[in-house]
Amino acid sequence: MKVKTKLKIALFVIGLFIQCGIPVASAQLKLPSIFTDNMVLQRNKPIHIWGWGKPKETVEVTFNGETKSDVVKYDTSWRITFDPREADTTGRSLTIRHGDEQYSLKNILIGDIWLCLGQSNMEWPLQKEMHYAEEVDKTDQRLFRFYNPTYAGKNVFNETFGDSIVRRLSTQSFYKGHWKASNPKTAKDMSAVGYYFGQAILQTTRVPIGLINLAIGGAPLETFISTVSLSESQKYKAKVTDNWLYNNHLPIWVRERGKQNLEEAKSVPEDTLGPNHAYKPGFAYEAGVKPLFQLPIKGIICYQGESNAQEEERVMEYADLQALMVNDYRIGWKDAQLPFYWAQLSSIDTVNYDAHLWPQFRNEQRKLLSMITNGGMAVTSDIGAKNDVHPRNKKAVGERLARWALFKTYKRDIVPSGPLVQKVEFNKGRLMVTFAYGEGLASKDGLEVHGFSVDGLNPVHAEIQHGKVVIPVQDSPKYLYYGWQAWSRGNLVNAAQLPASTFRMPVTIKQ
Repeated sequence: MKVKTKLKIALFVIGLFIQCGIPVASAQLKLPSIFTDNMVLQRNKPIHIWGWGKPKETVEVTFNGETKSDVVKYDTSWRITFDPREADTTGRSLTIRHGDEQYSLKNILIGDIWLCLGQSNMEWPLQKEMHYAEEVDKTDQRLFRFYNPTYAGKNVFNETFGDSIVRRLSTQSFYKGHWKASNPKTAKDMSAVGYYFGQAILQTTRVPIGLINLAIGGAPLETFISTVSLSESQKYKAKVTDNWLYNNHLPIWVRERGKQNLEEAKSVPEDTLGPNHAYKPGFAYEAGVKPLFQLPIKGIICYQGESNAQEEERVMEYADLQALMVNDYRIGWKDAQLPFYWAQLSSIDTVNYDAHLWPQFRNEQRKLLSMITNGGMAVTSDIGAKNDVHPRNKKAVGERLARWALFKTYKRDIVPSGPLVQKVEFNKGRLMVTFAYGEGLASKDGLEVHGFSVDGLNPVHAEIQHGKVVIPVQDSPKYLYYGWQAWSRGNLVNAAQLPASTFRMPVTIKQ
C-alpha cells in the first residue's frame, strides 16, 4: 500500500473518531451511550451490540455465557448479534473486550423497551404529578428501568444559552444519561406519563419494562422527524429549505424561543438549516432517535402537540405530519407494525396560552387513527387544567396509553378507549351517532348528555338510545361537533368510564 493511500485512510478514520465523539488519542473501544448498567434489552428480537474500535482488531462480546466476536471495520464500527431471547428477570452481565480494554455492564434484564417522545407534558416528572405522594412507596420495582437523559438547554427558557449549553449542541452530546432501576430516589425525575404507562404494563405482564425518555420541553414535532423525510415530501420540504429561525413554515413560538436562546450566544454549531437547537427540524431525531435504530424496541408512546397547535396552517397539517414521522420510525426500526400510541391534547382556558385552535387540533390527532395501522389515542380532554397547559393528572394519561398497548400489543381483554365516533347519519329528522368502544354509553355525571352541536357553538339536545347518541334536528347539518371548545366539558363515557374523544364529523344521509 502506498504511503499516500495509508495517509488517506488514517485521516478518514481520525475524522470518523471525531464525528463519533471518540478520543483520537486512545482511539479504542467505545460504546453508544445507551449501553450502561441496569439497561433492558428487547425480548424476542435479535440482540444487537455495537460500537467503535481500532480497525482490523477483534471485539469479543460475552452475554450470559455466550461469546461472539467481530473484526472492527475500517470505518471503526463493529456489531455483534445474539439470537432472540425470552424475557429474563435475572440481572445479567455483558462484557466487551477489545485489545487490552474491557467494558462490563451489569444487572441487564431482557424485557420490553418503550420509547417516550413529546414535549413538556411527556417530560413532566413524577415528583410534580398529583398522585406522587401516594405513589412514591410503590416505585421500588427492580424490573422497571428508566433511561432518562438530560439534554442541552433543559429548563432554560427565554434567555441566552451559555457556553456550557452551546458546547453540547451537537447530535453526539445533546442527550446525556444512563439507565437506572426504579426506586423512590430515581423514579421522581422520570416522566410521570411514562412511569404510569410502564407500571400498568409491568403489573399486568410481569415482563421487565425499560423506558427511554427523549421528550423535550416545548419541542415541535418537526425536531423528531428526519430532514431527509421532510425534504423528500412535496408538502413539507419547505420546512427544511432555509434557516429554521426565520422559516415561516415552522411554528412561530418555536422560532421565537430559538432566537431568544441563540441570537446572542457564541460559537453555536450550525449547518445549512441554521444553528443547532432542540427545536431545529430533525435535530432530536439525529441526536436521540436515529442512534437507537439498531436497538430493537417494543413500541412508542407520544405526548406532543402544544407547540404545533397555535397556527391554523400548523394545525391542519398535523395528522399527516405525524403519520410521516411514524413511517420514518417504522422504516428506521425495520418494523412496519411498530406500535405507536399517542395522547390527545387535553382542555384549557387561560389567557397565558392561545388555545382557540385546540378543538381542530384534537380532531387532527383523532384523524391519525384512520391514517396509520397499529396505533391508538388516549383521550385526555376530561382531565385538563383550566389555567395551565400542564395538567397534573398524568396517571390517567399513562394508564390510558397503557390500555391501548395492553389491548393491541399484548392482546389483553381490556377496553382500550372511550367512545370514538365512527359515523353520523341523518334519517327522518334525527342524527344517529355510532361509536367504536361505545358499549355502555352514558353520561359521566348522570345528567343529560351534553357537548354536542351542529354549528360548533350552540349546544343541542342529545340522548342515548340503543347504544347510539340520537339528536333531533329539522334539517341535516354539514357536520356534527362534540366538545368543540378549547375547554371541553362533554360528559359522554362508556361502561369503562372512559371519555369520548372530541370531534367534528361529516354527516351522511342514510339511504
